[in-house]
Amino acid sequence: MPITSHNVKINTLEIKITGQVQGVGFRPFIYRIANQYNLTGWVQNRSGEVIVLAQGHEHNLNAFQNAVLTQHPPLAIPFIESVNSIECEPLNTFIISKSSSSAQAQRHIPPDFFTCNDCLAELTDPHERRYRYPFINCTQCGPRYTIINDLPYDRPNTSMSDFPLCTSCYKEYSNTLDRRFHAQPLACSECGPELTFITEHAHSKKTVSKKTASENRSSGNEAALASTVDALKQGLIIALKGIGGYHLICDATNEDAVQRLRKRKHRPDKPLAIMFSSLHNAKDQDGLSQLMRYCSPDKIEAETISSPQRPIVLIKTNNTLLAPSVNTGLNEIGAMLAYSPLHYLLLKDFGLPIVATSGNLSGEPVLTDNQQAQQRLHKIADAFLHHNRSILRPADDSVVRIIYHKKRLFRIGRGIAPLEFNLPYMLKEPILAVGGQMKNTIALAWDNRLVISPHIGELDSKRSTEVFAQVIDDLCHLYRVTPKHIICDAHPDYFSSRYAHTYAHTHKISLSQVQHHKAHANIVCGAYNIKYPKKTSSKKYLVFTWDGTGLGDDKTLWGGEGFYGHAGNWQRVTSIKPFYLQGGDKAAREPWRSACALLWEEGIVENNFSTNKTSRTLAFQAWNKRLNTIQSSSMGRLFDAASALLGLGEISSFEGQGPMLLEALLADAVETNAESLSATRHNIDKSALPLYHQQDNSSADKQLLIIADWSELLSLLLDEAQTIEQRALCFHLKIAETLIAQAKEIRALKGDFCVGLSGGVFQNKFLSETILKRLEEENFASFLPEEIPYNDAGLAFGQIIEAVHL
Repeated sequence: MPITSHNVKINTLEIKITGQVQGVGFRPFIYRIANQYNLTGWVQNRSGEVIVLAQGHEHNLNAFQNAVLTQHPPLAIPFIESVNSIECEPLNTFIISKSSSSAQAQRHIPPDFFTCNDCLAELTDPHERRYRYPFINCTQCGPRYTIINDLPYDRPNTSMSDFPLCTSCYKEYSNTLDRRFHAQPLACSECGPELTFITEHAHSKKTVSKKTASENRSSGNEAALASTVDALKQGLIIALKGIGGYHLICDATNEDAVQRLRKRKHRPDKPLAIMFSSLHNAKDQDGLSQLMRYCSPDKIEAETISSPQRPIVLIKTNNTLLAPSVNTGLNEIGAMLAYSPLHYLLLKDFGLPIVATSGNLSGEPVLTDNQQAQQRLHKIADAFLHHNRSILRPADDSVVRIIYHKKRLFRIGRGIAPLEFNLPYMLKEPILAVGGQMKNTIALAWDNRLVISPHIGELDSKRSTEVFAQVIDDLCHLYRVTPKHIICDAHPDYFSSRYAHTYAHTHKISLSQVQHHKAHANIVCGAYNIKYPKKTSSKKYLVFTWDGTGLGDDKTLWGGEGFYGHAGNWQRVTSIKPFYLQGGDKAAREPWRSACALLWEEGIVENNFSTNKTSRTLAFQAWNKRLNTIQSSSMGRLFDAASALLGLGEISSFEGQGPMLLEALLADAVETNAESLSATRHNIDKSALPLYHQQDNSSADKQLLIIADWSELLSLLLDEAQTIEQRALCFHLKIAETLIAQAKEIRALKGDFCVGLSGGVFQNKFLSETILKRLEEENFASFLPEEIPYNDAGLAFGQIIEAVHL
């Protein structure tokens, strides 16, 4: 029965709140608004969800629930899952109860957050006790995912348990009205983590501040920061420990320093991320003034780079103030703003942007441990800026590109990971998906929930495979999920596939395989279902899955395919004319092999490539005999061939280099010669490639396959009467128009559907925007995923979507 007080009914409600309510100051918020509405009771954290027992007048209880959903802390994403009226004795106060652990609770792991404005104000105020403290934080900012050992999210369950609070910090931590109430990473210079700077003399005769060999260590925050700034000014390379791991940093305006970093890291060409200062002041309200001196972000790019996630954003730059080799041959840089207090201080003191590339050996997960970093990076870094707060698991920087006016996530990392979704249906059993070989992530799904891990990387090194296994164990532990089924790619030689078979055998659970490009198709289908859950009943899709490679159902290499249907029921309906590719895995890094494969298919044996003639002769002989040669229908390899035939490079030092140079060449030409290229666009042949039909022998029912014949591209690409820019433009337009032609033929056969794009080829901004615009003109509904990577980083997500619909 409700309690009656002075003839006014007093009700008691038990309210369960789920969503992102851990590590965001949610309980103090509940405490404040409960007192605001004169409620009594308590709030308790239960391993990922919050339970509120609230007692008061009905209208106050209603106002309280509305405030939970409309006035919550900026980083919180709460959902009121249930409200139950219960009987309870009268309560006199509202309190915050001690957290309890519940295996059945809906666990949510918060990502790491950028430094909030309140903490930045303290960081730069000489009168504040945390002035220039490089680990300042509160309930609205600081590390989360990378320091959590377990839930509930309390200090003993984090790596901050190594740092007992001083008296002053404990007062803030215990004060329910303080913004640092129960801020688990809370610390100050008296009780918290600190910096240590160590020089490494192996590479350079230079020593920081003329220190002797016995004085190569600077301990304490100010001394370590000063030594780091001094080292940057001398052109040295520093391995800096941040939130989710180490960065390798140097002066982004110093060409010599950047070249040495490239040489030591064996990264001759791949673009390097640049970090810019983002301190707000009276003259710089948005914190973008330094960035604007070097880059030209549009409105959406500026909003994205300064968003709470603080991702790397691909932004145009034509500024000569940066070292030329930060983005050799390209017209964009990966730009990000400082996001931790350490970065803010360093960039403020140094005064120039810095290269901030992942602190790893290329392709591996970012390093997190002080000793391991010093051992593995000593041949790259001249010095190390360590701190003594443990990073429990790596989280590299997230990467975003704006395509067709929307953010497209390319890499899941710090600020975003772990990436959590609610599915519009319930799963029968918990599922683990292990993704592919490159850009690896793993995914975990149970009930109606799905979680994608941060970027792990290429699974071709011992460290990568160790982190891969650690992330699986960590996510299963943190979310209290025991997989009953495991999914992998159909390629038997991927490390992730071999791991899945061993895992299934060891844990005695079932296993299934999902073909690579069907997983790509499911990224579109699953992402659309999550974004538009009310629009998906009986929806049909035509998804073009264009990438570099993936083992097809017929054991050839696919990569130019289109699939019609929906998750669990895909029919391959489009492809490109297959060609025989010689050299195995070498083909991805040697675009001349793709170019020669196309030429040889058309009977053109002689070519003018500068690649060693003996190598070409041996490759041709092997190709003729079909030795180490496999049939491919890869659109990614077609772009490789185009870049090689246009003279942009016969050997690549990183995946996708040729196509990226091809896109950059075109983008530069469009910007500098817009008028002439616009005229060219009207005059050149931009018609679709010829299409022909044949039966799909990879399917049991021999369905019709609409194939694009690339043969006529060779004469275009070799036509020296046109400029390279004109040929690049024509190539892109013909490829785009070919997709439209294939979609129109399928529509004539199947009726209406949504056209989706998935796969690494569609990271090409010019191509994707041209296609999306043409689809609109032809009255197609279209979808290019935004919140889930549609490159191989999304494969684990796609694998789960396929499995639950079979």
